Amino acid sequence: MGIVVPEAYGGVGADYVSYALAIEEIARVDAGTAVTLSVHTMICNAISKLGSEAQRRRWLPRLTSGNALAAFALTEPDVGSDAANLRAVARRVEGGYLLSGRKQWCTNGSQSAVVMGMFRTGGAGAAGVSAFLIDSTAPGIVVERLTEKLGVRTSDTCDLAFDDVRVDDDAVLGREGEGFGNALTALSGGRIGIAAQACGILAACLDASVTFAKQRMAFGKAIGAFEGVSFKVARMAVDLEAARLLTYRAAALCDAGKPFAVEASKAKYFASTAARLHAAEAVQVHGGYGYTTEFPVERYYRDAKITEIYEGTSEIQQIIVARSLLGKLR
Repeated sequence: MGIVVPEAYGGVGADYVSYALAIEEIARVDAGTAVTLSVHTMICNAISKLGSEAQRRRWLPRLTSGNALAAFALTEPDVGSDAANLRAVARRVEGGYLLSGRKQWCTNGSQSAVVMGMFRTGGAGAAGVSAFLIDSTAPGIVVERLTEKLGVRTSDTCDLAFDDVRVDDDAVLGREGEGFGNALTALSGGRIGIAAQACGILAACLDASVTFAKQRMAFGKAIGAFEGVSFKVARMAVDLEAARLLTYRAAALCDAGKPFAVEASKAKYFASTAARLHAAEAVQVHGGYGYTTEFPVERYYRDAKITEIYEGTSEIQQIIVARSLLGKLR
């Protein structure tokens, strides 16, 4: 629970490549548990890198011990990818702020001890957004709805309402007005986690497909002997290796202190697309059995789709990559 957090705060002090490997292996068994850890780690890393010493001492030992979870609250009912235009507000009061607004798709939200939330402290646009570390037990925080999802059902997802939630000045993460940039920094690291999650789902699809292709008999031979099946398995293996290399490269650049946001977007885009495509192929390899709950590939199929949506959609990742090459054209 504290893979990338320094040992001084109860973490392991490992690097992001190690983190990616851990997420991939967990997602190979259960993608919902993997995203629970991925978002938790994203917040831990944000506190470790951006937080004050008091914030680190207050939150990180609890989070790294596994006794508490961290949640992320950015998206709102009417604000998704256009996050710079969020509407939740933080009003200045003596000694702190009052937080008001609604947040949607809050991973770990109903089970967390602390929420990293984005609220508007200034004018319109990104410059008016600040990040806050909010104690989940604070009066005025309401879990409005637990979200029923297609997949990753072991991951807690909810809507949170903030009704004049009082926080002190020391709840601001970083400096006032830098919250949007801090959120983007956190999301860049989080995209490595989701790319690794997609790799894990794809690895599970490959494992299941190879096993089934060897065991299932048709026309007097194992179905893996037929090119219609064997080529599917081959393409899974190739795309898995490509997705892994893109993911590990982004993680290695992060560890080296070099720019990695574009590489993280490339990894997430490719790995999530491959996971979704090959999860469908894994169901196809299993035939009618693949459409039943008797085999896990139907779950992989349901779990894979979300990797193209959260932590920035595939369309957003393509925008990031394109702008790195073309700039902002008008």
